[in-house]
Amino acid sequence: MARALVIVDIQNDYFPGGRCELVGPEQAAERASAVLEGFRERGEPVFHVQHLWEGDDAEYLAPGTPGVEIHESVRPAAGEPVTQKAYPNSFRETDLEQRLRDAGVSDLVIAGMMTSMCVDATVRAAADLGFGCTVVHDACATLDLEFAGRQIPAASVHGAFLAALGDGYAAVTAADDV
Repeated sequence: MARALVIVDIQNDYFPGGRCELVGPEQAAERASAVLEGFRERGEPVFHVQHLWEGDDAEYLAPGTPGVEIHESVRPAAGEPVTQKAYPNSFRETDLEQRLRDAGVSDLVIAGMMTSMCVDATVRAAADLGFGCTVVHDACATLDLEFAGRQIPAASVHGAFLAALGDGYAAVTAADDV
């Protein structure tokens, strides 16, 4: 069983000064970078996912802007594939599944942004496609959300989504334990 690292949407717009700043993106990217370094050292496959928000209504991650670029901390090395997507689910209308299957991958280690959107959608889709999944909780970040007139702090959003994923969709672990 071969495993691969899938880094989802660690892009500039999620960092300070970006158009959709998350809570703690620097720390998450640092942990994702450490996991990435380990995969590269062991010669395990790495796949990058980049979200592009096409159209005039793009609030962030707009093509041609600095914010859409993959953050320097996890920038793809030569030969590491980048799958571009337009939906939260990294498999929807992309070649990611085929690339993983062609590489003989059965298990995914997933890090990225946002925990509550693209990471969640990608993990659930991957599990539905039969991949074993591990989410690196400290290599993911999200933002504060609002529900029913209440502010939900990012830490609570992050924890709730990871708890849900850990209840049947994925193992949830720290970067140091990958």
